[in-house]
Amino acid sequence: MRKPTKKNCKTEQSIRIRTPFGDLVYVRNVDYCKICKKTFPQGDEELKICDNIRATDDFVEIVSYVAQMVPSYGNASDLLLKTMNIDITESQIKKITDYVGSLLHKGQMEKAEASYNRPDVAMNIIPERDYRPVHKMSELTLYISMDGSCVNTRIQDENGSTWKEMKLGMTFLSSDIVKRGKTVHIENKEYVAYLGSVSEFRKLVFDSAVNAGYGKVKKVVVIGDGAAWIWNMCEELFPDAVCILDLYHLKEKIYDYGKAIFPNDSKKYTQWSEQVSWYIETDQVKKALKKIKDNPLFDKVLEKNINLHGYITNNLSRINYLDYRNKGYYVGSGMIESGNKVVVQKRLKQAGQRWSKDGAQNMVSLRALYESGNWGNIISMLHARSNASVAG
Repeated sequence: MRKPTKKNCKTEQSIRIRTPFGDLVYVRNVDYCKICKKTFPQGDEELKICDNIRATDDFVEIVSYVAQMVPSYGNASDLLLKTMNIDITESQIKKITDYVGSLLHKGQMEKAEASYNRPDVAMNIIPERDYRPVHKMSELTLYISMDGSCVNTRIQDENGSTWKEMKLGMTFLSSDIVKRGKTVHIENKEYVAYLGSVSEFRKLVFDSAVNAGYGKVKKVVVIGDGAAWIWNMCEELFPDAVCILDLYHLKEKIYDYGKAIFPNDSKKYTQWSEQVSWYIETDQVKKALKKIKDNPLFDKVLEKNINLHGYITNNLSRINYLDYRNKGYYVGSGMIESGNKVVVQKRLKQAGQRWSKDGAQNMVSLRALYESGNWGNIISMLHARSNASVAG
């Protein structure tokens, strides 16, 4: 690229830059190239000024951090003013947050695309989330869980509905499962989220699995709620995986069905539901199906409830819980359901919220990164972006 001449240099141009410690009036020279039609501010790289925002990277990072943590941009504006004396409007916060979220999502999709298109190369790279020796990695089990939840958008479908499915994926290793009494905690997990088609979401899931060590681990277990798209994706991406219907989801369906049978008798519906659940967990599925068949729902009631007999029958190969537990597999206890609550619902399903497609994706990308414990990647991403912009 041809260097700008002195004739194309504007000297002592002032610009107001936002920083976490107050606004800074910054005076610098700006070069302009007539050939590429770009301006080249001098000194922006040293100050880490975020392009198009007129703020330093650390200011942008703080604003986007707060915006994804609290329920609304209005709350973020109040919190920033109260705690850091940063006076910033809701619209400015949204602009900054969308900017950071879009950079993050674009980078994630580019990386996921590369992993998906060249799995042989991706799986030979040292896992990003684990630095243990490869021989130890081969002894571990990789868990992959997926689910979907609806987010209210500004986009109407042919039926007039504005609710769109936000798909969420979660990956972790068996060594990350920590039991504390009766509770189970998952450490070092990674979330990925996508508002859109399965064809793009699967790339993010595959890349997340590779990050955790897919191709090096001993076994792969996929846990889902029974949605067809989950098992179809599993068959394509992880053909050798053990597929398990999330026990938490199944029990939820069983108890809902029990309530429909005995709507006015909590003792009876609880006993009925517990017995069906016990039959399934102890590899007595035929007895469970018979008990369900002996207690059919009327058509009007069935319209509001799942066909439990069909649901279990369609997932027979994924409910061998006794065998799974004997092999030491984790069978799920609402971990992805919990993920939906903390990643998606906590920020994107507040009262009155309606999102643009890009706005929802930008926000959920930030939420997923934060809940994965990888927020530190934001600063390095912004610094790399600023440096690239200055370099042209």
